[in-house]
Amino acid sequence: MSPRKKSDNRSKLNQIIKDIKSIKIQGATNVARAALKAYTLVPSKSSKKKLIASRPTEPMMQKALELADGTNSKEILNHFDLSSDKIKENSLKIIKNGDRIFTHCHSTSVTKSLIYAKGNGKIFSVYNTETRPLYQGRKTARELGEAGIKVTFFVDSAAAIAIEKNNKNDKIYANKIFLGADALSKKGAINKVGSYLLAKLAHSNKIPVYIFADSWKFTRKKIPMEQRALNEVWNNAPKNVKVKNPAFEFIPKKYISGIVTEFGIMSYDQFLKKCN
Repeated sequence: MSPRKKSDNRSKLNQIIKDIKSIKIQGATNVARAALKAYTLVPSKSSKKKLIASRPTEPMMQKALELADGTNSKEILNHFDLSSDKIKENSLKIIKNGDRIFTHCHSTSVTKSLIYAKGNGKIFSVYNTETRPLYQGRKTARELGEAGIKVTFFVDSAAAIAIEKNNKNDKIYANKIFLGADALSKKGAINKVGSYLLAKLAHSNKIPVYIFADSWKFTRKKIPMEQRALNEVWNNAPKNVKVKNPAFEFIPKKYISGIVTEFGIMSYDQFLKKCN
């Protein structure tokens, strides 16, 4: 390979790392695909380390990079496509006509499943949150709206209005919660901050919570909770004001009614047995 080609590849690698860090590339599958592409450009231990460090909360990316040295990249990409198709097909079993489905942030598995269900004649509506500070919920609302799905968009702090059954101002509340996951562990799922509060509120209102995820997101390793830049929340905050900007949080499995993966729809404990 010529020195110029090597330099170009390294520049592309660095750009992908930058895009992953800034969440220009978002969604676990999209991150894994991008990381795999970047690694094939500059296949080295250093590249792998930098890519993993760019988003340490992504076991799927780590799995893809672990397999990259001994597996054809087309086989890894094929897994992503087949898994996505199976998750969409499985979602039809739990999406019913008349459902009011609440979702948070942006999950490729959730949005693709909802759009697939709409294409298969299911009639339902979606409630979703803006997801501050980077507003990933707008991407969800835009994609679903463009697919002809009716969406009601809530500011994050108004989520309870869409979930609580005893709300006196609006009797139309969500009857199902669909969430994605960045990582799956033995004790539960890790997803965008705010997910724990929503899952707990749904549990107390007897509303089922379903996690949509590829099984490659499961890990036995400890997952660090990313703390993002403070200026995403408040640039130049006043003196003595401390800003916290956690990106993810943990959802205990006791709040998860079921998990939708390429294996099917099952309880979280059943899923764990599949992973052993």
